[in-house]
Amino acid sequence: MLFTRKPHRLALILLTALAIGLPTAHAEDVEINISIENNRFVPEEIKAPAGKRIKILVLNKDATPEEFESSPLKIEKLVAAGSRGLIFVKPQQPGRYPFFGEFHQSTAQGVLIVE
Repeated sequence: MLFTRKPHRLALILLTALAIGLPTAHAEDVEINISIENNRFVPEEIKAPAGKRIKILVLNKDATPEEFESSPLKIEKLVAAGSRGLIFVKPQQPGRYPFFGEFHQSTAQGVLIVE
């Protein structure tokens, strides 16, 4: 009897995760790769189409952590040294959306251009 309940428990956990809105990949997501190298975003300028959800994969190649932050996009994401961070951006209107690295603001600057 114990084994027959486990599949139900797993299904309940998955349904709960979907109901509370955990980020999931969508086929229509726009995927963008960006890295942090020498306390800079590479590339510094990224582009995405308007009205599409954007998935940004940030690879931190530096030996120190960095935070991907954008006030207009309402995003703050810490990316540990030598690791990856995944950021989901809701669909945006055309425009320029600056972002920066919280720990190296003088050099880690970038912009998301939505067209």
